[in-house]
Amino acid sequence: MTPEHLDNLKKAAALKALEFIRDGMVVGLGTGSTAKHLLSALGEQVRAGMKLRGVPTSQETEALARESGIPLIDSDNRWEIDVAIDGADQVDPDFNLIKGGGGALLKEKIVSASANQFIVVIDYTKQVPMLGGSFPLPIEVIPFGWGSTVRDIEALTKSRVVLRERNGSPFKTEAGHLIVDVHIDRIDRPGELETALNLIPGVVETGLFVGRTNVLIIGTPQGVHTLHVPSK
Repeated sequence: MTPEHLDNLKKAAALKALEFIRDGMVVGLGTGSTAKHLLSALGEQVRAGMKLRGVPTSQETEALARESGIPLIDSDNRWEIDVAIDGADQVDPDFNLIKGGGGALLKEKIVSASANQFIVVIDYTKQVPMLGGSFPLPIEVIPFGWGSTVRDIEALTKSRVVLRERNGSPFKTEAGHLIVDVHIDRIDRPGELETALNLIPGVVETGLFVGRTNVLIIGTPQGVHTLHVPSK
């Protein structure tokens, strides 16, 4: 399937997510290609009279939201987010995620954790039998001593860890941190791995989103499927 066809599936799934947004809500706004479709459609709703406020997960999303006319909440506020909507790089059968391909994983996790409901919007190619393998696990680390942090990550995961670069220089997050990508074959116990990684000094946050998804919306060639995740 071509990238254009996949993008159309993402758009269809993003439009389905609009059904979960009601007048007066505070909405967490994700980052990435799927979120762009959501922001465009949400802007149309606002122009049609819907009242809502958004919490963006990146400067890119903030700019797109402002262009779309979506009112935003000051990032220093103590939020009461009704619903957060975002994409994912991988989703396993237990609805655990790998996120962070775009480098916004820290803000994305803060917003998803603050939301009463977290809706994940993907195309069907993001579904995998097990996390890892085809997509590396992003981990945000502080620059100070990052080499030692990587050594500890390698020892824990028994995997190759690569410093993310952009245009020949280390990629910097909006918070001024680095991202390293862990090329791990399979993640059997994502919850245990998330906990263990977060105990390594220098690790700010991981791209593992474990037990956070409430609703998964999937764009497929056969249509859009909505799965409500059972409460644990």
